[in-house]
Parts: sequence; structure tokens; C-alpha cells
Amino acid sequence: MTTDLNPTAPIRPGEELPLERLEAYLTAHLPDAAGPLVVEQFPAGHSNLTYLLRLGPRELVLRRPPFGNQVKTAHDMGREYRILSRLCTVFPAAPRPELYCEDESVIGSPFYVMERRRGLILRKTLPPGVTIDADTARRMSTALVDNLALLHSLDYRAAGLAELGKPEGYVERQVSGWTKRYAASRTDDVPTMDSVAQWLSAHLPAESGGVVIHNDYKYDNLVLAAEDPTRIVAVLDWEMATIGDPLMDLGSTLGYWVEAGDSEVLRRAAFGPSALPGSLNRRELVDRYQSQTGRTVADPVFYYSFGLFKLAVIVQQIYARYVRGNTTDPRFAHLNQLVTILGQQADQALNAGKL
Repeated sequence: MTTDLNPTAPIRPGEELPLERLEAYLTAHLPDAAGPLVVEQFPAGHSNLTYLLRLGPRELVLRRPPFGNQVKTAHDMGREYRILSRLCTVFPAAPRPELYCEDESVIGSPFYVMERRRGLILRKTLPPGVTIDADTARRMSTALVDNLALLHSLDYRAAGLAELGKPEGYVERQVSGWTKRYAASRTDDVPTMDSVAQWLSAHLPAESGGVVIHNDYKYDNLVLAAEDPTRIVAVLDWEMATIGDPLMDLGSTLGYWVEAGDSEVLRRAAFGPSALPGSLNRRELVDRYQSQTGRTVADPVFYYSFGLFKLAVIVQQIYARYVRGNTTDPRFAHLNQLVTILGQQADQALNAGKL
């Protein structure tokens, strides 16, 4: 396997950090920290920005909200820091946070710093030198869903996370909330998004309890062991974590889960290697989750369609930031096409009544 499994890149123009102020703050607040500070950027991701800090011999990861962010509650660094501070004591895959800074004079926004966990992050295209055979792909996808089931088994009250969210009424709040977010960020007319939102609102399932949910659980938020990609080293990007319905969390994962039989246009939009030969398909993913948790997923099509709809709204919010001039990141210029693709897939799933 390649030695550069999660490469950094030069910082994108307009997303630089003030090195002198940041170095002074870190050396004053982190034990045994000493300069010089070197900063690089992890180039993937579309929401919070992630940087690699080399501070003398130490390597750390810094997370901050995106530049041009207009929705403060969507990028609450303090909340993400508090979640990880408690979760890392009961869930080994949660990285340990080191420091939180709410003083915006340091880098222009709140931020936090956490430990770096090295490993392999798999995206749509495998890194050079990485090959995944069918047996490995099956064991990887099984490990992914088993780890989600483990997260959902945690006693969140014992972990001190009871104040993280209100599980009662979670399903309805999610459907209505994401529908409102779509309306607020709308730029193009996508009829299937409107019809899917209406269907979800009219077909709310019974609630299935409250657990810690990640809300963005997918391959490229996992760090896998370089020597064994079926072993999960870390789960990243906890910004949307809360206490909520576990089946809605499963639905978010299903929304990302492109499989071999999907249309070419959807497979081109994949967020990870879920369509590799040997991988569990969406139906098998649900079956494995049921066997690991003992929960019954009575209406998987609802959760899958919700996952697609929510993902489409997240993409739409990012595209709206680009259209409104709040970011100039060229990766965002054609995201409206992905919104249409996801809306069509959700609509087709509802019409067919199957995953």
C-alpha cells in the first residue's frame, strides 16, 4: 500500500490561517508544545475545514467552520469538541480532542484541535497503490455497519451525553427541518426534491428510540488501518452528531451507499467505494444492521429516501454558498447537478418501493 494514505495539500487560496497568532496560542495552551508551526490542509470535505498542524515534533488536526459560513449553529466547534471529549472515553474510534478556542481573534473563528490518527481514508477513487479484492470489500462494508451498530449501542447517559439532543419527535423534526433548509438555500427548480419532501412528511414512521447518532456516517469519514482496511481506526466529522433515532442515522448511511446496480450517473457521484465487487448492497447493509442490533427496519425505503434527500439539501446549502459569493472554491461550481441526481434517485426509490 502507498505510504501517503491521507495526503495533505497546500492551503486553498482564501482559507489560510494566521500562523503567528495561531502558533503563539497553541504554544501557550498545549503542554510541551514548541514551534515552528507548519500548517497544511486536508483537501477533501465540503463543510468544516480541516488542517494538519505540525508543531515541532507533534502532529495535530485543527477543525474550523468554513469561510463565508452564514449558519452558525451548523458549525458549532464548541459542541463538536464537547461531544468528542466525552465520546472518546466510551467509543474507541472517536479521536481525542486536545484544545478548544472560542476567541475569534486567534484565527477569525472558534476552532478546536484534536489528536491525529493515521490510516487510510477511502473515497470514490482508490488511492494509488491501494487495491481492494472482493473478500476485503465485503469485510470492510461489514465492519462499517457493525461499527455503526456499536455506536448505537452506547449508553449515552452514562457517557454524559444526555444533553446532546432530544430524541422525542426526532423523525418529524428532521423531515421538516431539512425541508426548511432546502427552501432557504434553493437556487434551482428541482421538482423531485419537492415531491420527495412532501412524501416523507406524509409517511413518517414510528420512532425507534434515542441513541448517539453520527448523522454523516460514510466511508470517507472513516480512518482505516493501513495494514488491514477492515479495521476502523477512527470515525471523523462529528459536527452533526446528536441523540436521535438510530434508523434515521442508518438512512443517512444508505443515502451515501451507491451500489453496483445503480445508474452510471449515480455511480459517478459516489462518496466512497461502496460499489466495489464483494461489498454489501443496501439491502444486505440493512439486514446486517438488524442482525447486529436486534432492531427491525420496517420501512427501509423511507430511511433511504430521507438519507438521499438530506444529502441533497447539504449539497444544496454548499452550492448556495458558492452562488451567493460566500466561497470561491471551484469544487462547488456544479453541485446543483448532484442535487438533481440525488432528488431523482430518492423519487425513483419511492416510486419503486425498494432500496
